[in-house]
Amino acid sequence: MDTYVDLQRAILNNIPDQAWLKDVGSRYVLVNDAFMAACGRSEAEILGSTPDKVWSEEWGQVYLDTDKAVVASGIRRRYEECRHGQDGSLRWFDTIKMPIRGQDGAVVGTVGISRDITDRKRSEQELLESRAQLRELSAYLQSVREAERTRISRELHDELGQSLTALRLGLSFIEAQQGPDAGDACRKHLQMLKQIADSTVDAVQRIAADLRPPLLDELGLTAAIEWLAESFSERGGIACELALQPVGELSAELSTAVFRIAQEALTNACRHGRADRVRVELSAAGGTLRLVVADNGRGIDASRAGHRRSLGLLGMRERALMLGGKLAVTSEKGGGTRVEAQIPNAGTAGNGGAR
Repeated sequence: MDTYVDLQRAILNNIPDQAWLKDVGSRYVLVNDAFMAACGRSEAEILGSTPDKVWSEEWGQVYLDTDKAVVASGIRRRYEECRHGQDGSLRWFDTIKMPIRGQDGAVVGTVGISRDITDRKRSEQELLESRAQLRELSAYLQSVREAERTRISRELHDELGQSLTALRLGLSFIEAQQGPDAGDACRKHLQMLKQIADSTVDAVQRIAADLRPPLLDELGLTAAIEWLAESFSERGGIACELALQPVGELSAELSTAVFRIAQEALTNACRHGRADRVRVELSAAGGTLRLVVADNGRGIDASRAGHRRSLGLLGMRERALMLGGKLAVTSEKGGGTRVEAQIPNAGTAGNGGAR
């Protein structure tokens, strides 16, 4: 019998993790060196004792309860626990307890192993903190870029647009001052210059609106999405079906994020999906703003996950995550794509967003 116990002890001591055997009454029958080092007690103090006599009262009761659960159910239990080590530092452990059955199949005890996962937990926490910092940086860069787009849009519209309009009026004045002896070549040249000025004014207005549509700040998200859909219909020949419900007043950050998600989704549908029909839905209920953009295009080919288009999907998802929301993209090759964003907004709770 002693040889058998020695063999068990030798096996347990070759396990770097804490390991132990208990009888059906939760009394320790065998423990390894790692277990004794963890609890700071000798083998003589541990064997024959229950967990409440070996560990602190709090943890001893936890271990007694889990032992009873394993014995009663006959099912393995796995859980993570956090307790202070011998040096006082807080440490994490991944613990597994399993029932031991006798020849008749009845549970006669338990066997357990506990692995120190403190380093892994710290790495996970550092990774989470790093991701949070990167998300904060991304949000800051987004706000800076949006502010710069707004500034450039305003300067294009106010300064360059006004200068081009003045140039157009000047050409019209020169044309009016021409006498009857003016040559056809001169008149044709003036007409050409007027057409160039007109097309340039239109281009400046379009670029300024693409950078930051005035409707978004002046009339809100719903009006801006209506303008966006109309713009895509005119330029890309794509039929846009709108189902936009009142969403009330939104913060500038939220309305900008949802507008940019809609803009990217429509761009993908037109440029990459080659869709000819798209449906845009906007609603608010239960404190959540919901945007859906569904097209009938080619869908997303999973084999091209690293394609440039995936960066656009990542950008949309990040915009939603930065505001505590989520974004789901469902697509099948040849079956169209559906983008759905749900972002929390306290101002929409209780009234479906209408005010």
